[in-house]
Amino acid sequence: MNVIRTLFSFLLFLTSLLCEAGDYFRLEGAVFHTSYHIIYEGTCDYTDSIERLFADVDNSLSMFNERSVLARVNSNDRKVRVNEHVRNVMTNGWSVSADTDGAFDMTVGPLVNLWGFGFRKKEDVTQCMVDSVRRFVGYHSVRLDKRGRVRKKDKRTLLDASSIAKGYACDVVGRWLWSKGVTNYLVEIGGEIALKGVNPGGKPWTVAVNTPEEDSLSVNRHYQDVLRLTAGGVATSGNYRNFYYKDGIRYAHTIDPRTGYPASQDVLSATVVASDCMTADAYATAFMVLGLECSLAVLERHPDIHAYFILSPLPGSTAYRVVYSPSLRNFLSSSH
Repeated sequence: MNVIRTLFSFLLFLTSLLCEAGDYFRLEGAVFHTSYHIIYEGTCDYTDSIERLFADVDNSLSMFNERSVLARVNSNDRKVRVNEHVRNVMTNGWSVSADTDGAFDMTVGPLVNLWGFGFRKKEDVTQCMVDSVRRFVGYHSVRLDKRGRVRKKDKRTLLDASSIAKGYACDVVGRWLWSKGVTNYLVEIGGEIALKGVNPGGKPWTVAVNTPEEDSLSVNRHYQDVLRLTAGGVATSGNYRNFYYKDGIRYAHTIDPRTGYPASQDVLSATVVASDCMTADAYATAFMVLGLECSLAVLERHPDIHAYFILSPLPGSTAYRVVYSPSLRNFLSSSH
């Protein structure tokens, strides 16, 4: 056994010698019902390792994978204990929930399903139905005990990590690359990004902020602005892709956990820059619920979090309005 371990360590050492700096490797594919693109400095193909990381996250946080830890929690499996991935996401998620007065809430799943954005078909939603579901929605009704078990006041409560999991997965891959000595990388999953260092041209990574045109097919490639970054996470939440019309009324996928209804704010999209993508992902969702004024109040408490908001045009105008936190100016490609 010691000989095998020694040989394996030697092979890892040889592999690290082959991964010389200077070149950039590019990976792309499908994961979590979306696409991913990864660029990192080096010549080693880490596809297999990264796909295993994706599988670990999916087996931990997916609501659609019946064998995942989160799915077992939702089915009230008494034997399940949370792993590192679930613990990290719950801890961070609960912190953002408390900071945003419940605008971000991982227990919103039943309401998401009620409005037809989960894994169930749309229904004719009534106030009575909303009130009924809200009885078991609320992050205060869930806790994690010392033995790693999720305790729910109501067994019908569901945990939904979809608004934070892609950002977390970006961080997981980014940290893994860093552990391999990769100091320049960009990891993008479904529009959420974790990055470090510089691009192949030796300059800061460029991240486009899309124009929020109604785009349910995700074919829009127009952008409102460009950010230039060398570290951190970027996430965008918007109501211009995942929506539907019913009886002439537009219903967007961002649900306000506090009211039980789709959020109705003047913010069309919120792009957040934070120290990690998981945090950016959660706050981007919260800001879509809170609206501009309340979001700016949150940002005042967190100088290390930056945001770029695109707002609906004023009456009589077709031009989108843009508001961003003052500190974000340092990341914009051009001065405003």
